[in-house]
Amino acid sequence: MTKKKKRIIITLIIAIIVILLDMWGFAMKKEYYAIESDKIDKGLRIVFVSDLHNSFYGGTDQSGIIDAIRDENPDIVLFGGDMIDRQGGTKYALRLMGEIVKDYPCIYTPGNHEMGRSDYKEFFNEVDKLGVKHLKGGYSELEVNGQKVRVYGVYDAYYKSHLKKCFETLDDSCYNILLAHQPEQYETLLDSGDTKFDLILSGHAHGGQWRIPFILDQGIYAPDQGIFPDRTNGRFDYDGGVQIVSRGLARQLKMIVIPRIFNRPELSVIEIE
Repeated sequence: MTKKKKRIIITLIIAIIVILLDMWGFAMKKEYYAIESDKIDKGLRIVFVSDLHNSFYGGTDQSGIIDAIRDENPDIVLFGGDMIDRQGGTKYALRLMGEIVKDYPCIYTPGNHEMGRSDYKEFFNEVDKLGVKHLKGGYSELEVNGQKVRVYGVYDAYYKSHLKKCFETLDDSCYNILLAHQPEQYETLLDSGDTKFDLILSGHAHGGQWRIPFILDQGIYAPDQGIFPDRTNGRFDYDGGVQIVSRGLARQLKMIVIPRIFNRPELSVIEIE
């Protein structure tokens, strides 16, 4: 075999490997988290959807992700921000939210992409019309299996007025969940004295984009965390509660320049017992 043929074969092998790694980022994966709490004695199942960026699954009717959510039969579905991009359409995100709210209580808090749009108020109006509660500070209270659950929402913890509104209404008799889009703000999110949220749900970091399992499990880069971030996916325990960071659901076609590697889109399923 000539050197030229060897180079061609090696190049093809490398290209195939890169393509396979790139394709790995297309397939949605459910990640399951089990949490124990003294406040929950009859179970609470949550599906957490984050960083969709107006992507679709199972066709433009969103049947892939809708079926995946329904298969889990959650008590509530929470949308954690960046459901759409800073620019472009909104119909796939609204289609998903519109279908899911028919079957389950749904609560949503925006991310930096929604807030960066010139038409963000129009988008929020569309969300409201669907019957999905959206939060920017404050809370929504639900009763699940006879248990009181409060869901709070802040899109950016550095908007102190939003966070203050949440802290001031925390009720320790409830199971308190905070939707906080940006995970790196966790220290600010915990700065509430003796009272803490039982569960914080975040996204934003997209799993660190390029992950190397067991070596760079938090990925190579994340917005607002930079190179070699430390909080891009998974479970993080703190005194009195848990933070879960989703890798998000942005599809590969929206990430041609910086594809996901070893970083499948995540649908989070959280079981509290």
